Formats: sequence, structure tokens, C-alpha cells
Amino acid sequence: MLVKTKKYKLDNGTYIKTGLKNIVKEQWWVFLIAAAICAGYAWIPNIWWFIGSFIALLLYFLFWLIQFAGVTQLEQYKILFERLSYEISSQQILIKLNTKQGMPIKWDQIKSAKVGKNAFTLVLSKAQFVYLPFKVFKTENEIKFVETILKRKELIKS
Repeated sequence: MLVKTKKYKLDNGTYIKTGLKNIVKEQWWVFLIAAAICAGYAWIPNIWWFIGSFIALLLYFLFWLIQFAGVTQLEQYKILFERLSYEISSQQILIKLNTKQGMPIKWDQIKSAKVGKNAFTLVLSKAQFVYLPFKVFKTENEIKFVETILKRKELIKS
């Protein structure tokens, strides 16, 4: 079976928000480092351990926010934010700009996937992902088919 989606344009805010969520989930251990810095209070009691930890966390997330916001402004990533359609099969995902231009993504290139309340998020790397809202699918069966493929490829848990 081949699922052909409607054309969809990923907006900048959704890209930045989803990217930051992925970073927090992938790099959760940063919070442990901040907690370890705060534990310095037991060694030398001073409020600056907490302030320093908070500033370090803030700078870390500001760094990633700038990275994701910067991608939305770069010319070479402009294609990510154009109206694209997708053809999803059990072999690959074909991202199509128009009927003649497209780019295939094999399932083994996808590290993980998440089924949200109203979208699939297929993570390729820290800053690259495919965001497929349910509204781009024509029927409920297409959504279930894509979810079945993701389960078979062991990208999401049952």
C-alpha cells in the first residue's frame, strides 16, 4: 500500500518547538549535570551554585533555540519550509516538492518516531525530523497504516 498525503507546509514555530522537545528528550542527562552542580552547595554552602546551574541550563537551551531558529532563516534549509507532499510505503518515505522533484528517505535512516496527539514525528538526527500532522492524511486508515509501519520497523513501541 502507498499513502499519498496532501501538501503540507511546516511552519517555523512548529519546527522550533518540536526540535526543542526532541533535544530535551534526547539529552535529558543535562539536568543531571545541573543537579550535580547544585550539589556543590553541600560542599561549600553558597547560593551561587544554584544561580550558576540555572544560568548554565539557560545558556544551553538558548544555544539550541538559536540553532533551530537559525535553520529557519538559512537558504539551504528553505526547502524544509515549503509545501511538500509525502508518499509513504513500507520501503521508504518519498518527500515530494512537485511531481518531478523528490527525495527518498529509507526507514533505516530514521532513528526514532513518536506518535503525538495530532502528528507523527520521525527523528533523523538532533536537528532533522519529519513532522507529519494527521490532517495531511486523507483517511483514518492511512494514519493506522503509517502507525503499523512504524511499529513493524520498531521505531515506536506497541
